[in-house]
Amino acid sequence: MANLGNHPSRFGLEQHGIHPTADVFWNLSPAELFEQALRRGEGQLADDGAIVALTGKHTGRSPNDKFVVDEPSSRDHVAWGPVNQPLTVEVSQRLHARMIAHLSGRPLYVRDMHAGADPRYRINVRVVNETAWHNLFAGQLFVPPESEALADLAPDFTVLNAPSLIADPATDGTRSSVFIVLNFGTRTVLIGGTAYAGEIKKSIFTVMNYVLPRRGVLSMHCSANIGRDGDVALFFGLSGTGKTTLSADPQRRLIGDDEHAWSADGVFNIEGGCYAKCIRLSREYEPQIYGAIRFGTVLENVVIDPATRRIDFNSDRITENTRAAYPLSFIDNAVIPSVAGHPKHIVFLTCDAFGVLPPISRLTPAQAMYHFLSGYTAKIAGTEAGVTEPQTVFSTCFGAPFLPLRPTVYADMLGDKLKRHGANCWLVNTGWSGGGVGVGKRMNLKYTRAMVAAALSGALDDVDFQPDPVFGVAVPLAVPNVPAEVLSPRKTWPDPAAYDQKARELAQRFAEKFKTFDTADAQIKAAGPRV
Repeated sequence: MANLGNHPSRFGLEQHGIHPTADVFWNLSPAELFEQALRRGEGQLADDGAIVALTGKHTGRSPNDKFVVDEPSSRDHVAWGPVNQPLTVEVSQRLHARMIAHLSGRPLYVRDMHAGADPRYRINVRVVNETAWHNLFAGQLFVPPESEALADLAPDFTVLNAPSLIADPATDGTRSSVFIVLNFGTRTVLIGGTAYAGEIKKSIFTVMNYVLPRRGVLSMHCSANIGRDGDVALFFGLSGTGKTTLSADPQRRLIGDDEHAWSADGVFNIEGGCYAKCIRLSREYEPQIYGAIRFGTVLENVVIDPATRRIDFNSDRITENTRAAYPLSFIDNAVIPSVAGHPKHIVFLTCDAFGVLPPISRLTPAQAMYHFLSGYTAKIAGTEAGVTEPQTVFSTCFGAPFLPLRPTVYADMLGDKLKRHGANCWLVNTGWSGGGVGVGKRMNLKYTRAMVAAALSGALDDVDFQPDPVFGVAVPLAVPNVPAEVLSPRKTWPDPAAYDQKARELAQRFAEKFKTFDTADAQIKAAGPRV
């Protein structure tokens, strides 16, 4: 057994209980990992230089298989329930022992990185993989340290990732063959039974959602960009709502596409890369993402021609949830280091499967808090295991699957930020228009871009607004480069009475969801739809 690579660490794997009997590759360059992955048959080289990997049975996250260890240091802080399922210390120790034995007997790839672009709030993350392509993925998604610092970088949290380690529910205490186990006491994440690389990314996001708020910093499931005048915009939303697409704007500089934090000094990216959905990706509509598909990029589950090695971005033969992982530097106008000031605009993105919400509307501070707590959207096919068509969901803070603390912790922090900095808040529907799923069509991306651009540029500051009769939000009567009839969802439906029925139905669902926030301020409760 040998320690190989450019930058081995003085903090060896022995501190994690791993005593390797095969080679360990430390902090390899992307080119070296490409070579290793191709040599080991882990992927194929596409004609544009990206590597294409398949994740097998699991092509999305497995939220029902994620557990948090019920241990003393975090027990009183975690919001236990369906999202944060408790796992006993004893069961976690058995899984940990299996993981250690499994990893100790095979070649390993180790990468040391940061989570958090702001040095004052970042943590050091170590990822240990049994495959080269997963190690490349991790290296492209997190913040790379300076090369000379790697040897002395002590890990704060460690991810042990073994897709080939299959759990046995009968003996391991899991729900299935997959397990994602977070232990805030030992600062360890175990991932087994799934090759979907997004589990690595989201496990560390969950960790940061535990660590940062307890340090007075709001962690957020949002993308961010900045205009020529230094105006920062945040885009909240679940996967498939357009965070990556809308924040990758050639007219604005990208801060990051998915995970950010808001401190007393401004916002910063938690990651160092992007993880973009690339189903039906086109140069015309998403030029920055399209241009990032090149050598160094990891593509998951895209269809590739076996002879020409050309990628078919339109094919969903494997999954709708095709993905591209690449470093932030692959976006030409990215902000690096990805740190900026306080936001001037906050955009809540919702994929409305009912097709009744306005495509863009302005929110009062109370309405912003109402919609942040509600987190209404639709889960898009492929993002999670078992989701094959859009499903209506209320995901608190637009990121409930990744929040280990009580939702009110994040909501109270956002409310305080809004009061302090007075950001303009917008609700943008990137879902259906002219009818719900199966009847209407997805909102035209060209129009959505025009609406967002108008809001961020101030072009809507002087236009007239009218309140939506059901949802109460302020709808602009005119937006540059957008047909007026598109702005009123009722006018896009062939049957107005059918629209009225669906709008009332969605309003009722909002009301039912908000009953769970019985301690919310009366002004916030009153900011919801009219039932």
